[in-house]
Amino acid sequence: MLPSASRMRHSDQFAGAVRGGKRAGRPTLVAHLSDRGNPADPPLVGFVVSRAVGGAVERNRVKRRLRHLMRHRLHCLPRGSLLVVRANPQAASARSEQLAAELDVALDRLIGRRTPSRRAGRPAATDGRS
Repeated sequence: MLPSASRMRHSDQFAGAVRGGKRAGRPTLVAHLSDRGNPADPPLVGFVVSRAVGGAVERNRVKRRLRHLMRHRLHCLPRGSLLVVRANPQAASARSEQLAAELDVALDRLIGRRTPSRRAGRPAATDGRS
């Protein structure tokens, strides 16, 4: 699970991240990232799963899956940031691998992570040469 100190709990934090931050959308989720301004604070993560996703059991299942996926990606977030992950209705039927892949793409767009094979100024090696 996501550490308690990293969970977003206040509505003003959710609103600030959604209104004042960058957004990256995917078919199963939308991620909103903003900066709180204090780099000493740990990043906070919140989840929004509406009734459009399904009944209470489905919504809770989607939230648990997203919390589990974010636990392993928390170290990638900038210190002092707020991240809100909003689940789209397709998240209820998506496999965990698909959710993980789409979460990674959204985070890559928001924080500018690069995969090791695509370093700036260096094309990906496809012919076996380094």
